[in-house]
Amino acid sequence: MAVDDLADAIQSIGFDCTHCGACCRAEPGVSTDGESGVADESVDAGDDRTTNDETIEPHTATVFPDEIRTLRDRLERSDDDVAWRDVARPTPFGLESDSDGSQTGETFEWALQTDACGDCTFYDPDGESGGCTVHEDRPLICRTYPFSVALDGTSQPLGDPVDDEGIVRAHECEGLGRPIARSDAESMAATLKRRAIRELEEAIAVIDSYEPIDRDVDGPIVHDSDGPKHSDGRPLER
Repeated sequence: MAVDDLADAIQSIGFDCTHCGACCRAEPGVSTDGESGVADESVDAGDDRTTNDETIEPHTATVFPDEIRTLRDRLERSDDDVAWRDVARPTPFGLESDSDGSQTGETFEWALQTDACGDCTFYDPDGESGGCTVHEDRPLICRTYPFSVALDGTSQPLGDPVDDEGIVRAHECEGLGRPIARSDAESMAATLKRRAIRELEEAIAVIDSYEPIDRDVDGPIVHDSDGPKHSDGRPLER
């Protein structure tokens, strides 16, 4: 993962952020008649949500435990009462949803929390920096979108790529294909490498600390590099 090689790949693909905010929002719903749908704001975010004939898939951006703590600390500087769940939620992968919306099961990653519309809770369409209200402390996945590195042992939460060059994958984004300065490509490449290494470190730590949950536990369990946790971030007592 030489930075120069990653930067070459990024320049070959091309990218310039248009600040459209699409990577921060839920995927548009599609109704049964094929028309784009709009989420019902009264419906709580969770897994795929259906309102009338429309289905919406909430925004899912994976985040590391230390990044959750960084964002929580940032929020606590302006609000004394900030909970883990204000920042993150369990990723839906591997979980089962009951008819009342409650979730059970085990998963291995956290995702940024979403609002009632399924958008990232830190997204403000009227804000600066493309609508991100925590831009300076945004997670690595946000800093490197729409790119990822295809390495064995790392997750690919962004879905199938629309373009690739070597080990660099590019995911759906209207900013792709635009010229990018070499200095910006190198900066993106360095951050992309840091994220890939962090993903490997997290995966190894999860494997090292993993123990099957052999008793009934209310709600979902998230296994991360700190060990198993409840959905509100509390460590699970073994």
